[in-house]
Amino acid sequence: MNKNTLLFIGLLVSICSFSQEDAWVFFNNKPNAASYIANPLTMLSQRALDRREKQNIALDDKDVPVDINYYNQIKNATGITVLAKSKWLNALHIQGTESAITNLKSNYSFIKNIEFANKSIAVSAKTTTVAKQQQKFTETITEFNYGNAANQIKMLHGDFLHQQGFTGSGMQIAIIDAGFTNANTLAAFQRLRDNNQILGGYNFVNRSTNFYTGSSHGTHVLSDIGGYIDGQFVGTAPDASFYLFVSEDTSREVPLEESLWVEAAEKADSLGVDVINTSLGYTTFDNANYNYTYSDMDGKTTFISRGAEIGASRGMVLVNSVGNSGNSSWKYVGAPADAENVLAVGAVDASKTIANFSSYGPTVDGRVKPDVLAQGQAAYVIHYQYGTPATANGTSFSSPILAGVVACFWQAFPNKTHTEIVEAIKQSSDKYNTPDAHYGYGIPNFELAKQTLTISNSNNDFTNVVVYPNPATDTIHFKINEDQSNYQLKIFSLLGEQLLSTTNLSKNIAISHLSSGIYLVQIQHKNQHKNILLVKK
Repeated sequence: MNKNTLLFIGLLVSICSFSQEDAWVFFNNKPNAASYIANPLTMLSQRALDRREKQNIALDDKDVPVDINYYNQIKNATGITVLAKSKWLNALHIQGTESAITNLKSNYSFIKNIEFANKSIAVSAKTTTVAKQQQKFTETITEFNYGNAANQIKMLHGDFLHQQGFTGSGMQIAIIDAGFTNANTLAAFQRLRDNNQILGGYNFVNRSTNFYTGSSHGTHVLSDIGGYIDGQFVGTAPDASFYLFVSEDTSREVPLEESLWVEAAEKADSLGVDVINTSLGYTTFDNANYNYTYSDMDGKTTFISRGAEIGASRGMVLVNSVGNSGNSSWKYVGAPADAENVLAVGAVDASKTIANFSSYGPTVDGRVKPDVLAQGQAAYVIHYQYGTPATANGTSFSSPILAGVVACFWQAFPNKTHTEIVEAIKQSSDKYNTPDAHYGYGIPNFELAKQTLTISNSNNDFTNVVVYPNPATDTIHFKINEDQSNYQLKIFSLLGEQLLSTTNLSKNIAISHLSSGIYLVQIQHKNQHKNILLVKK
């Protein structure tokens, strides 16, 4: 080995030793937790507290800010830069050399553990094959198609909710995205501005209050929920109110974006937001050492998915695009859509056929993903430059289309918990009984979901009747804890047509003549009745 070779190796070692690494530092505790919990308005708004109380969700240490003394000590440590913080995960996102970061653990006893974004440094590094870098956004726009948004709303029966007066009024939606260029000037958002429906926002990337900058991606996403052009375009929740947060840096793909998303979600929670829409996902990065693999898509590994799970536990509905990698080498759902309690949305076209770009599941631990589907191929948005309707492709748009209807649906049932709302949506979907890796549970029917919850509300005092099996094939049976002769059974189609009536509930009831589908079973007893949705296979 010659001298020049030795010099080159020495230079390479030197560069590696001083290169900047990303890492998360997790703390052991929050010393002032009791004081904060005793004074909840120091950490959460009244609206956020009301949302918790309504759903019987207690405050806990995760709601308490990161300890300021811990923060300052890490910030002032030699060679360390603090880039973000998370109260939910009690962690800081930092940069520094490997040695500077590693030394923190021995220097500060309040540090629980450190996780490097670089998998070769991480203690529990995984060695499965790294996927190919995917594009930042998969979005194409046809600028000359000036149709309307009717199909994408009616596919979900969102128009049914609108007709009943549920248009998102009183509901708050946070959009966490890459920028909202021209949303403050386009006529399509004039209705939002005139009615003060844009409540505020923040640019976490630039640490500024200017969120009407950066990418136009968030503008298109916002239009699918809140855009309005009389006679041409209506978003799925036109009367909802919005917070607009920028967490995505379109110039690069770095782990910091995960931490900024968690900061934004924490802010949304503290403000009392009901629904969060995120048309973002993370799998691979500019630095391949930071890349995730399919084995990381378990909803528990990535920083952003861990944050999303906590966000859901605070009582919000988190809606997230499943990803646009269905026809790429990655194929699978990204983070945070892999999180168990995130409502992950795939894409179909106008005829309800799955879009080939729509990422699919299952998660590595075998859970169904996507959860549901909405139109994301040739979906309509408001073009950020021209201000007119245009078509766009991507699960980036199926997610907000769905999120807006979710807000309208929750408006109809304000006393239901976030879990009850999400479960009703899944159960209303057309493949609920036969989910698969591409379609998940399928396309929700919010008219059916509303009927289901309405029926469940009317049955609170009539619980002694059980119909089984459900789903059923040829016959159904009844369990009644008293004389069955006092009961009458009727079966209706969802359109209200009576298909069967009997007072003999002691025998099996044949339903083989009914086509596969969903029916309303009504049990009457004296002046009471109970309605049950029956699935016929």
